[in-house]
Amino acid sequence: MSDKASLMQQPAPLTDVGLQREIAALFVQALNLEVLPQDIDPEAPLYGEGLGLDSIDILEVALIVSKQYGIQLRADAAENQQTFRSLRHLAEYIAAHRTK
Repeated sequence: MSDKASLMQQPAPLTDVGLQREIAALFVQALNLEVLPQDIDPEAPLYGEGLGLDSIDILEVALIVSKQYGIQLRADAAENQQTFRSLRHLAEYIAAHRTK
């Protein structure tokens, strides 16, 4: 029963707000964004009208994510559009695939 209680107290990886904030801070630092990490809407698109990242920014983010979390992201991966759709989607992907 104590195992059940400890499992219930841990946040589900798909809704880990702490991971979203950590990734947002990495974005701000690496890309020199003029926004505070806590002001990045986790549901806003990363491309275009949301956070305003372009393809070069996304490549930089992929490199950072790879180093920080041990995830191999491929430029030609079919899931990239979904993975980089928003901060929340990227955090979900990282939570599911991280090795670090």
